[in-house]
Amino acid sequence: MRLTLWYGAMVMVAGLCLVSITYVLFANALHNNITATTDRIYPRSTAKIVQDLGVAATPRFSDAQAAKREEAAIELADEFNRRQLAAETAAKQSLLTESAIALGLVAMLALAGGWLLAGRALRPLHHITATARTVADSTLHERIGLAGPDDELKELADTFDAMLARLDRAFSHQRRFVADASHELRTPLAVNRTLLEVAMNRPNASADLRELGGKLLIATTRHEQLLDGLLTLARSDQGLATRTPVDLADIAWHATESAADTVRTSLGPAAVNGDPVLLERVAHNLVQNALTYNQPDGWVAVETFQYQESAVLTVSNSGPVVPADLTEAIFEPFRRLGPRTASTGRFGLGLAIVRSVAVAHGGTATAFPREGGGLTVRVVLPTSSSRDRR
Repeated sequence: MRLTLWYGAMVMVAGLCLVSITYVLFANALHNNITATTDRIYPRSTAKIVQDLGVAATPRFSDAQAAKREEAAIELADEFNRRQLAAETAAKQSLLTESAIALGLVAMLALAGGWLLAGRALRPLHHITATARTVADSTLHERIGLAGPDDELKELADTFDAMLARLDRAFSHQRRFVADASHELRTPLAVNRTLLEVAMNRPNASADLRELGGKLLIATTRHEQLLDGLLTLARSDQGLATRTPVDLADIAWHATESAADTVRTSLGPAAVNGDPVLLERVAHNLVQNALTYNQPDGWVAVETFQYQESAVLTVSNSGPVVPADLTEAIFEPFRRLGPRTASTGRFGLGLAIVRSVAVAHGGTATAFPREGGGLTVRVVLPTSSSRDRR
C-alpha cells in the first residue's frame, strides 16, 4: 500500500511539474504570437494609430476633430488590448482545466496500475514474510519454496530456505543432545539414589552410614533438581514443537493445590495454545519462588485473567524489599541477589525458566517490586484466538 501511494505521489509531482512548465511556455508563446500577428495587421501603438489615421498630417481637420480622432484611436487600442488579454486568459484557463482533468485521470490510472503491479511484485515478499512469521512462531520445518523466474526475489527465498535448513539441522542435533544428556545424566543419579537407599535400609547399617547416606541423598536430590532445571531451560530455549489448548487457570490451581491454605487465588479463564508441561513448570516455579522468598506470616496471591488478546498469570508475595533496578537480574540463570536467594537450597533457575518458557510461547515475563516489600511477577501470553488469527 505504501509503495503504491509513493508511486502515485511521484506521478502527481511529475505531472504537476509538467503542467507548470507547459503552462509557462504556452502563455509566453500565446502572447508573443498573438501580439506579433496582430501588430502586422493593426498596430496598437497610439502614435502609430494617430499617424495612420492622419490626425497630425491632414490639415483639413480642425483641432477639435483631430483631438476626437486621437481619443477614439486610443480607446480602440485599449479595447483591442483588453480583448486580447481576455482571449489569452480564457485560453490559459482552458489549458489549466483540461490539464487538471488529464492529470487526475492519469493519476487514477497510475494508482490502479501501481496497485496491480505492486501487488504482483510484492506477492513473493508477502509469502516470504508469512513463512518467516510461521517459523518464528512454531517450527523450523517450514520452507518458502518460491517458484518463478530466477530473479533477486527467488535468490532471497532460496537463501532463506538454506538458512532455515541449517538452523533446523542445528536445533535437531541440539534436541538429540539434550535428550541423550538427560538420559545419560539421570541414569547415574538414579543408580546412586538406589544404592544409597539400599545401603541405608540394610538391617546391619550403622548410624554413621545412615547419617552419611541421608546427606548424600540430599545432595543427590539437589543434583537432580539442578539437572531438571537445566534440561527444562534448554528445552524451552529450543522453541515449541507442538501446541495444545491450555487454560492458565487450571495450571495455576494445580500449582497452588498443595499450599491452598497460604495462597490467595483469583483464577479467571485464560486460554492459550502451548506446551502444558512447560506452562505447569512456569506456574510451579512462580508459586514456589513466592513461597520461598516470603516473610513469616506473609501472603502469596495468584491471579489469572484474560485482557484483550492476552492471557495473564500474576503471582505476588509480601517478601523482602527488592530494588527496582534489580528486577531484570532475577531472570538471569544462577543470579543471586544477596539474601533473596541465599541459603534457600535453590539454584537461581526458577525465574530464568519462567522467562524462557514465556518467550518460547510468544509472550513476556516481567517483575515489579511492591511498595513496602515483596514482588509481583507477571507472565503475559497470547490467547488461543489471537494466535489462530495470525
